[in-house]
Formats: sequence, C-alpha cells, structure tokens
Amino acid sequence: MGTSLDIKIKRANKVYHAGEMLSGVVVVSSKDSVQHQGVSLTMEGTVNLQLSAKSVGVFEAFYNSVKPIQIINSTIEMVKPGKFPSGKTEIPFEFPLYVKGNKVLHETYHGVFVNIQPQKGTLTPSPVDFTITPETLQNVKERALLPKFLIRGHLNSTNCVITQPLTGELVVEHSDAAIRSIELQLVRVETCGCAEGYARDATEIQNIQIADGDVCRGLSVPIHMVFPRLFTCPTLETTNFKVEFEVNIVVLLHADHLITENFPLKLCRT
Repeated sequence: MGTSLDIKIKRANKVYHAGEMLSGVVVVSSKDSVQHQGVSLTMEGTVNLQLSAKSVGVFEAFYNSVKPIQIINSTIEMVKPGKFPSGKTEIPFEFPLYVKGNKVLHETYHGVFVNIQPQKGTLTPSPVDFTITPETLQNVKERALLPKFLIRGHLNSTNCVITQPLTGELVVEHSDAAIRSIELQLVRVETCGCAEGYARDATEIQNIQIADGDVCRGLSVPIHMVFPRLFTCPTLETTNFKVEFEVNIVVLLHADHLITENFPLKLCRT
C-alpha cells in the first residue's frame, strides 16, 4: 500500500509579497483507504548565512551569528484524525504572509554565501557621468608605462529597477594602443558577519561584451545589460548580512593592459 503527498500552490509563478494570502491544496493519493492521525501544514521562511571555505576559522565569534534567522513561521491544522478514502483527496489551505515581530520579509534569493528562504521599494534615478584616463585609474604600479587614452560615457542610473536593463553609453575619444574588447562585468558582493568581524566575497555573475576589436574613435557604444533573474535580488542590508551589486566597465588593450572602472549599483523591485 503506497500513499503520496503533494503540495500545489495556486499561483503559477509562486511569487508572493508580504501581506498577501498564500493558498493551494495538499493532494493525498492512495490506492487504498488510509487511517491517519491528522494533517497539519507548516510554513517557514529563513535566512541562512554561511562562510566561504577561505573564511572559516577567521572569525570565531561569527559562528553564533550564522544560525538560520527565522522571519516567518506558521502552522495550521488541515484535517483532524480520521481516514482518507482510496484515490485522490485534495485539501485546500491558506496562509497569510505575515512576518515575526519586526523582521522584514526579504525577497527569496540563493547566492553563494547568503540564502534567503520578498520586499518592494522606491527608486530615485541616479545618473553617473564618467571619464577614464591613466590619471583616474587606481591601483596602478607603473602609471608612466600606460598608453594614453581617454574614454567618456555615462550610466543612465546606478539605482536600477531589477526588471529593467542597465543602460548608458561609452565613447572612446582617444587611445594610443589598439583596443581588443570592451566588456560589462556584473559582480555580486555578499557580506556576512557580526561585531567581531565580517567576511566579504565578490562573485562575477555575468559578463557581456559590448565591443569587439579596435573601436572607432568618437563612436558611441551603447551600454545595455539585463540583470540575470536567477543571480540577482534587490540590494539588501541587515545587521548580519548584506547583498550588494557592482558593475565593472572592462577595457582590454592589445598591449595586455586591462582597464577597469567600478560602479556600485542599487537594485530595487518597484
């Protein structure tokens, strides 16, 4: 005699927001009638933090702060003790999505070091103009050996709606060295820890080429990057963890010089 249980959510995309009602059915399937001691359903939402392998052992006090943070927990009794008939039985359920205490219902997100088991915000456009020259670069050991170049451009906003692309343009005004390629690199920065110390890990989650070869001088190169749905979430900052995003404009010259300009981003779902 085999009995199976399945939980089906009514909303096909399974996307809910705080304050909404989560509804669906529990499906019980059995070839024969089944005696049972009751059926209850528990909904739990947690934030799980973990250190990367290179950070374990660095912050001993960190282990107390990486325990799962429970932000929602609710249990309902669906059926009192009795018997299920043979065949398929559907039991409907509804859960209101309310958080515990003063916790925030963060958007579901799975990163390398932070997992959240959703939140809406407001957005103010923040355009950025940039100029890249040998003099503006940081972390350069031998600046005098760099070829001369001048790159201008702008990002339409570094405050971005996560469902809309990052846009802007870039113009190579001058470069003594030939250009091999220009790329956009999207980086996710996950920080977690406590007062005694923090672990910070940056991961490249997307890289797209916006120009190939020696770009014509004075030609406007469009910047257009769609945020990958499975690897991004709204920017988060809490007591024990942060999830932030940055974009790098990477210019590779034929002389094997790598030019990188970094821009912090703030992602929001409106």
